[in-house]
Amino acid sequence: MKNAILILSGGVDSVTMLYDYQDQIALAVSFDYGSNHNAREIPFAKLHCERLGIAHMVIPLSFMAEHFKSSLLEGSEAIPEGNYDDDNMKSTVVPFRNGIMLSIAVGLAESRGLKHVMMANHGGDHAIYPDCRPEFVDAFSEAARTGTYEGVTLLSPYTNLTKADIVRRGKALNIDYSETWSCYKGGDKHCGLCGTCRERREAFAEAGVEDNTLYEV
Repeated sequence: MKNAILILSGGVDSVTMLYDYQDQIALAVSFDYGSNHNAREIPFAKLHCERLGIAHMVIPLSFMAEHFKSSLLEGSEAIPEGNYDDDNMKSTVVPFRNGIMLSIAVGLAESRGLKHVMMANHGGDHAIYPDCRPEFVDAFSEAARTGTYEGVTLLSPYTNLTKADIVRRGKALNIDYSETWSCYKGGDKHCGLCGTCRERREAFAEAGVEDNTLYEV
């Protein structure tokens, strides 16, 4: 039964969830909040939804780029290089981004009579992104349930998986990951040096899956 909305960026994790839970997803929503890589991600989100026959919506959130502080919103030169557990990677956090997007998705779900909102956070996000952690997921789900007549809840089935686990799932689903985007710099190719590029590379290696991503380095 199609009773859920998926927040779909166009990256590895949410595209995998789109295929993994396609029988449950009535609508996928992408948010254009002015990040360096939105223009690379969102076309892939649209492509996969068209391929699966799932409705896709893009919602602009330009106020975030205007008023929020994050290197993700300040041009490719501002993106630090390194691993996710390096202190400098905290600059890529967009304050309460998931909370804002999830709130909008919950409103959409209630408006459409749907029961769930889905997000594709995973275990590797926990170190750096507060609004990806299990305690946030549980608290937000309860807030959504009590704040809606429909009792909308948040589903995040990848919360405790690694990115390698997700890549393995995607391989089993025959997903072409060259049709996804991760790099925070948003160039013509993945830079290969920022935290999300490193995480992507490491996930494919750990999963034992061929990485056909085009990297600059």
